[in-house]
Amino acid sequence: MNQSFKSLNTTCTHVGEVADTQFKGAVSPLYMSTSYAYEDVAVKRYPRYYNTPNQVGVAQKIAALEHTEAGMIFGSGMAAISHALFAFLKQGDHVVFQKELYGGTMNLIFTEFPKYGISYSFAENEEVVSFEKVIRSNTKIIYIETPSNPLLTITDIAAVSKLAKSKGILTMIDNTFASPVNQNPYDFGIDIILHSATKYLGGHSDILAGAVAASQAHIDQIFKSAINFGGSLSDFTVWLLERSIKTMALRVQAQNQNAQQMAEFLLAHKAVDRVFYPGLPSHPTHAIAKKQMHGFGGMLSFELKPDYDTEKFLQSLQLIKPSMSLAGVESTMLSPTKTSHALLSAEERANQGIRDGLIRFSVGIEGVEDLVADIENAIVKSLRKQLV
Repeated sequence: MNQSFKSLNTTCTHVGEVADTQFKGAVSPLYMSTSYAYEDVAVKRYPRYYNTPNQVGVAQKIAALEHTEAGMIFGSGMAAISHALFAFLKQGDHVVFQKELYGGTMNLIFTEFPKYGISYSFAENEEVVSFEKVIRSNTKIIYIETPSNPLLTITDIAAVSKLAKSKGILTMIDNTFASPVNQNPYDFGIDIILHSATKYLGGHSDILAGAVAASQAHIDQIFKSAINFGGSLSDFTVWLLERSIKTMALRVQAQNQNAQQMAEFLLAHKAVDRVFYPGLPSHPTHAIAKKQMHGFGGMLSFELKPDYDTEKFLQSLQLIKPSMSLAGVESTMLSPTKTSHALLSAEERANQGIRDGLIRFSVGIEGVEDLVADIENAIVKSLRKQLV
């Protein structure tokens, strides 16, 4: 089903459904075959060509959610990012990156770009003038991530898009933290939208996937490289992803509400030093977030004051899981220094403003009163004078 709907929940539920023409089931049938007929068929299907029935259906759903013409799905968020970048880059090209990026993306830049003779620069901060300062004559892509991982910095999407278009430069955005529920960068002129579908699109901490949404022309270009790189995923995972997206709007809206309350609670807490959340009026770019986001998301970060031991705090949590990844229906916390940005050096993390005591908080759908009680208990147990 490919028509458009006014309701986000209807789009999540019905766009891209694969019709069960044999038994009239209520959900898409699962096509596990890796071998399809090639004679007398309109489409020659093969999983590595991203065109099995389930793959096509989910790609259509993601495109509809991001307001784009087309989409593709991949085996991980990093597969989506790397396939998209290398589809448009060659030796001698230059890329401008936002300074604050997911650690895996940073590691890709530092380790792989030099091998291919691709140069890069980082904008000094999220201000559009910082991007303009580092543009070169051979700049092909401006790449941003907003809200950023893990400090939730906000970049003005429309301003970056306007700058790029004035110079004929392609734009890409990692929209994982926002999700299509909270932010649609295509509406602000961004060319290519990237997701770790493992996160809010999946939402249950049980699948690994990535997604790209863009114009049909840009997806066609990515496809040409993707069939060589081979970053497709199994149809069972695709089927699970479609199942998960059906409830995404409901999940994310609940997480938005919880995260706002948790950010306000932490900001007012005597044991907390700093809170990073775009929904707080104290956030330096709160006004920009309000302009380009429908909701402020389920992710926040914070730091405890020096009197409290961060590691002991995480170990003392009972309901909230100290766990890798994010965006599941269950709340999790982690240390970016030890997980998402562990591949970066201490100097590289410091350059992004990531301190060792930073805690990233992925807020789930639990009752806020239960989350508050768990944090209060962990704070009490992490007071350093009790550790002597």
